Amino acid sequence: MNKYEKLFNICNELGVKAKYDVPLSSLTTFKIGGNAALYAEAENSSHVSKLVRACKELGIKYIVLGKGSNIIANDDGLDMLVIRLTGDLARVTRLDNTTFHCGAGLSLAGLCREAENSSLTGLEFAWGIPGSVGGAVFMNAGAYGGEMKNVVYSVTHIDKDGKIGTIKSNDLDFGYRHSVYKENGFTIIGATFKLKLDNRTEIRNRMDDFMSRRKDKQPLEFPSAGSVFRRPEGNYAGALIEKCGLKGKTIGGAQVSPKHAGFIVNIGGATAADVKNLIKYIQTTVKNETGYDLQREVIYLD
Repeated sequence: MNKYEKLFNICNELGVKAKYDVPLSSLTTFKIGGNAALYAEAENSSHVSKLVRACKELGIKYIVLGKGSNIIANDDGLDMLVIRLTGDLARVTRLDNTTFHCGAGLSLAGLCREAENSSLTGLEFAWGIPGSVGGAVFMNAGAYGGEMKNVVYSVTHIDKDGKIGTIKSNDLDFGYRHSVYKENGFTIIGATFKLKLDNRTEIRNRMDDFMSRRKDKQPLEFPSAGSVFRRPEGNYAGALIEKCGLKGKTIGGAQVSPKHAGFIVNIGGATAADVKNLIKYIQTTVKNETGYDLQREVIYLD
């Protein structure tokens, strides 16, 4: 019995749904990637804790994948366990009039709807971002002047030994597309948000405005991983790429969006290699023509 068969049996004993060879193209917004050696759906913190401990004992790498919206997954697949958070880890619990806790597997859309329904403001900027709460906290997602750091009160995680812990906002080291979780290797399983009461109609109007702007400016009609590059100091990645005449530049099935140069889209049959080659081409061209070093925001999952 190999290590994955042992892990699969552990999943069955825990009551965790598990499958072999699940295509990562079905788990990412880019619709790219080979198969994950093993895929599991964890419904509560105990499941995650026990899976983390089992992986440590068996020498298996693992990753918790939210909505896969900022990921470029390897064409050859991943020799690891891919965990998706469901059940209790994708639900919201109201704590008081302005505070609630939600599982990291909840979509940002679900989080925004919960806030709107409760007449709470502070999350309108996240409406339309195609990710999970865990992913948004991990990278301090932001748009239109808002960031997760402005609304997150605390984050709950599983450490590398499978133990549950919590970090308060002051110690989360939030920065531009950064949190402490980018370094500590812990698995985010939930977050507590502190918002403010406001008029529900005004909240809805702001959400609609942000969504309208996204639809107008972003290539939402094609699979993508969102903004590819971090914003360079004193400029914008999309503007620099457009200045270099790269709108519409295509390698294989990957294309610099003609609608927004900050996006690379899958126009059909794109591979991770296509995207990586296009990213490298963009970085080299922009560096040579403008002097700017564009840094990737998307994560290579190899």
